[in-house]
Amino acid sequence: MPKIISISTHQPPYTLQQSNAEELTKELFYEKIPKLERYLKVFDNGGIETRHFCVPPEWHRTNHSFEERNDLYIELATQYSVSVIQACLQNEAFLHSPISPEEIDAIIFVSSTGISTPSIDARVMNKLSFSDQMKRIPLWGLGCAGGAAGVSRAYDFCKAHPNAKVLVVCVELCSLTFQPNDYSKSNLIGASLFADGAACILVCGDEIIIDTKKPSPAILATGSKWMPDSENIMGWEVKNNGLHVIFQKSIPAIITSWLGPYIEQFLLEQGIYSEQLTHFIAHPGGKKVLKAYEDTLYLSSQKTDISREILRQHGNMSSPTVLYALEQFMLHEGQVEDTGLLVALGPGFCAEAVLLNWRG
Repeated sequence: MPKIISISTHQPPYTLQQSNAEELTKELFYEKIPKLERYLKVFDNGGIETRHFCVPPEWHRTNHSFEERNDLYIELATQYSVSVIQACLQNEAFLHSPISPEEIDAIIFVSSTGISTPSIDARVMNKLSFSDQMKRIPLWGLGCAGGAAGVSRAYDFCKAHPNAKVLVVCVELCSLTFQPNDYSKSNLIGASLFADGAACILVCGDEIIIDTKKPSPAILATGSKWMPDSENIMGWEVKNNGLHVIFQKSIPAIITSWLGPYIEQFLLEQGIYSEQLTHFIAHPGGKKVLKAYEDTLYLSSQKTDISREILRQHGNMSSPTVLYALEQFMLHEGQVEDTGLLVALGPGFCAEAVLLNWRG
């Protein structure tokens, strides 16, 4: 089975306490949103303490055009991608010796918070010594599901090419999409929840033998689920001044009524029950989302502790967030023969599931 050999994450330079983010939001929306004080409770109730951003807080006190935001997205997404790729290929926690970019056969670049043609991966190739024949697979528009989808597509590539080494790179700069003149509740919830981050994993096919320092999660199976006529649940509304968040409060209920039965069926097809999972690696879309996972899949709260801690320390970074959780499992939790389920939800409305088994 294809295996995840190494993983790294990147922390943007500006750290903001949730209480300070609430004060900034109050300053920007003062007298512009009725009953603002009541809505600001989402900052206190979301289970987030700190978030990390690519721009300082004062950047949001002035208006920025879509062009300016996107230019900054291209610059910083390229910079963060280079950094997190280098960290992944040189990660001494997993690898006995570094892996050269020249050895990489494909790169799957995942992002939904900016627009770039050529895609960011092409720009990264000018910064690192990748082969000029490397396969490029950019994925756009999957939002929070993108990290899990990237793992699934790497699995597909390595099943077709068992001698391949594939990078999955997720970069989201949600702070650049914040709209100070959008007074909708969705924008306010987004301001309380979203953050910036980048992550990279290395997936290798069956014929690649790399001696690692820790057990590695092999990818046993992947699954995708789509909900018809659900475009209004989550996503972007593209307007003249940029990307405006669409975010409905029904997501936790959807996990119970729609996702729960699908996950149970997916696991049964692999011959296991949710109670047999050693690890549950969830994209922490929010505190209520994690609780919904626990309720519908009959999981103890301990099973979501790591995802909850990622939410507390980083907020929701969209696509890379689930890989931040996976990194902690790979560093500290995963033992030979452990079984894990990696799950994320995103626009479409869709779900991605990846079944893992740790191998020596």
